[in-house]
Amino acid sequence: MATDSWALAVDEQEAAVKSMTNLQIKEEKVKADTNGIIKTSTTAEKTDEEEKGIHPLSSWLPRKPQLLQGVYAMGFNRPSKIQENALPMMLAEPPQNLIAQSQSGTGKTAAFVLAMLSRVEPSDRYPQCLCLSPTYELALQTGKVIEQMGKFYPELKLAYAVRGNKLERGQKISEQIVIGTPGTVLDWCSKLKFIDPKKIKVFVLDEADVMIATQGHQDQSIRIQRMLPRNCQMLLFSATFEDSVWKFAQKVVPDPNVIKLKREEETLDTIKQYYVLCSSRDEKFQALCNLYGAITIAQAMIFCHTRKTASWLAAELSKEGHQVALLSGEMMVEQRAAVIERFREGKEKVLVTTNVCARGIDVEQVSVVINFDLPVDKDGNPDNETYLHRIGRTGRFGKRGLAVNMVDSKHSMNILNRIQEHFNKKIERLDTDDLDEIEKIAN
Repeated sequence: MATDSWALAVDEQEAAVKSMTNLQIKEEKVKADTNGIIKTSTTAEKTDEEEKGIHPLSSWLPRKPQLLQGVYAMGFNRPSKIQENALPMMLAEPPQNLIAQSQSGTGKTAAFVLAMLSRVEPSDRYPQCLCLSPTYELALQTGKVIEQMGKFYPELKLAYAVRGNKLERGQKISEQIVIGTPGTVLDWCSKLKFIDPKKIKVFVLDEADVMIATQGHQDQSIRIQRMLPRNCQMLLFSATFEDSVWKFAQKVVPDPNVIKLKREEETLDTIKQYYVLCSSRDEKFQALCNLYGAITIAQAMIFCHTRKTASWLAAELSKEGHQVALLSGEMMVEQRAAVIERFREGKEKVLVTTNVCARGIDVEQVSVVINFDLPVDKDGNPDNETYLHRIGRTGRFGKRGLAVNMVDSKHSMNILNRIQEHFNKKIERLDTDDLDEIEKIAN
């Protein structure tokens, strides 16, 4: 695994990748437009600090040697693009609030983890940093990064405010960092009073676009934010900035700095996107089999619109001899976590799932994402955000990735065309009956 970015290296640590070497990558410098929205321009130049062999973070964290030690120990070098833009704001004195658009796999988890760890006083045995994640799985994933980056703070402790983690009434949390889902965190702050929200220094809201798409999460998040002190640092991250997300972000984060991507930067350039024309569900399955017969696929994620289709497809793939895992929303969170862990460990090579797994699940060996059904919203319109997150499960950490979309009707072709227009990115047609053509796309 090759990387020259300490932030990407953290995300790779999440995916249990242990070895790394150095590879030159490009960085971005901050430029603000007349509206205060930060856009980015690319440069590969080394900083003065790098020329002198000084770690870029050493000037930002002069009073946190243990934190720098964690950064050095993991072999981190240059900050990634989002870090280059966001970290000076997040680590500034006095603390600054931030709304940032950043996809998974870009190092944004490392960004807010570093911000939290920089503000924590490990000797104070009460919650000082609070991080909201939309799902149980993402909470655990972020927790791993906190543990790894904070490993030189032996007194630093982490608590998970997630469903199933039951504490005695009247108990007070002594852990300095709490990460959890909105409903449980709200209970811990208000009804059960495990946490004193007035002592929170940093509040992080991750995957804001998922929050507002999940029943109740938006209201719960706002209620939590209103309990926090005025001087609490507010950090919000979202992969997309639709109007609904932007309105929510402005409610949660007062007087923010803003980092916002251009529309054409939303789709990862490392992912090659194709579509396959089919006439039925069986033809889609045959096209899938042809793909597997022609190219080497390390691990694949296949997205279906319904649980019924996902169950059928998993059964058919198993009949063909594939090692298949099935993931869907009706499963208990513990079951889902176990399935994802087995997939991460490579015990199954194919993960068939509904949208429950579209966001934030990092599995480094995923080389192909297949949209067996194109993502649509409840009204049958293209769900561009879900499409972005689905294909973002491949092409991670700068690797090349492949996304294949199955089109089986005029309606689904229309959906695909509108997705292309939204991202201003052409999706090429692929003939899965032509083995030579399939082999070419894998090179």
